[in-house]
Order: sequence, then structure tokens, then C-alpha cells
Amino acid sequence: ALSKVVHERLDRTEKATGQIVTDLRERLVRIDEAQKKIGELSTQVVGLQEVLSNKQARGAFGEVQLNDLVSSALPPSAYAFQVTLSSGVRADCLLKLPHPPGPIAVDAKFPLESYRALRAVAPGDTAALQVAQRAFQQAIRKHIGDIREKYVGVPGETAESALMFLPSEAVYAELHANFTTIVEESYKARVWIVSPTTMMATL
Repeated sequence: ALSKVVHERLDRTEKATGQIVTDLRERLVRIDEAQKKIGELSTQVVGLQEVLSNKQARGAFGEVQLNDLVSSALPPSAYAFQVTLSSGVRADCLLKLPHPPGPIAVDAKFPLESYRALRAVAPGDTAALQVAQRAFQQAIRKHIGDIREKYVGVPGETAESALMFLPSEAVYAELHANFTTIVEESYKARVWIVSPTTMMATL
């Protein structure tokens, strides 16, 4: 009887051990698949960083994102991309609205270098922080001025306001959290700054 009980227990233990080994094998397979996906994702992230490090490619990245947002929110008759105005300047997008207010130009801007420099400042380095903040403000202020000059109030062609599209929620958040003076300047210039999320809401 003792031998029978021991045999039954050993049998159950063997089955349980076998099940555990099977489960471990399945989990190892899943872990291996996950590692492969992580490797692929790392490659994609590096690729994206390489794209964003190039100014022209970064501009194209912003334009593609803008195109996707606009085309998914509005009917084709309500917008046009890469529209050349009579002055010769080209708007990334023109939202077709009746007068008033008239068509609203949208220009994609991505001040990545100045933003990265700002985020790279070591904690406590006040002097470097001030330099980086000035550079970031100058970059945004220049974009606002360019958009106002090119796209705001072109007689018979554009409305008395325009949109500056920042294709990064992080840059948009930094701007509104720590550079409210620049945001107020954009209001006075009638250049409304939008991010991907607020762009969708605006549309």
C-alpha cells in the first residue's frame, strides 16, 4: 500500500513537473518573441532619431503628420496642401473657409534643436538654462514672425490669422508651461500655436 501511494505521488509530481516545463517553454518562446520586437522597435527609434536630426526630413515629418490630421478630420473640399500664394510663398496647408474669415494657412514648424538643448541642461546650471531658454524663445519667436509675415491677412487670399503646427506634444507643453510670454505674443500676432491633439480639436 505504501509503495502504491508513493508511486501515485511520484506520478502526480512527474505530471506537474512536465506541465511546469511546458509552461516555461511557452513563456521562453514569448520572451524570445518580445525581445525580437524590442530589437525591431529600438531600430525604429534610432531611425526616427536619424530622421529628426535632419532639418529637411524633420520638416517633412511635420508635414506628413499635419496632412494625416487634416485629411482625417475634414472633407477633401475643405483643405489643400502645399498651396502657393500670389506672393510666391507656399503654405503647408490651407483650410478653405468662406469670407469672413477666409482661408486659414497652416505652417508646420519643429524647433527640435533648441528644445533638445533646453532639456539637456544639467540641473542647477542656471547660466546654461538661461542661454537655452533664450535660444528656444528666439526660435519660436522667429517662426511666429515668419508665419505672420507670410500667411496672415494676405488680401483676398488668407484670413487675419494663421496656425503654427508643432508636431510634438512635448514641445507644445514646454512652451505653454514655461514660456507664456511667447504664447501671448503669438496671440497678438494672430498666430495660433497648435499641437497634434489641439490641432484635431481645432479642426
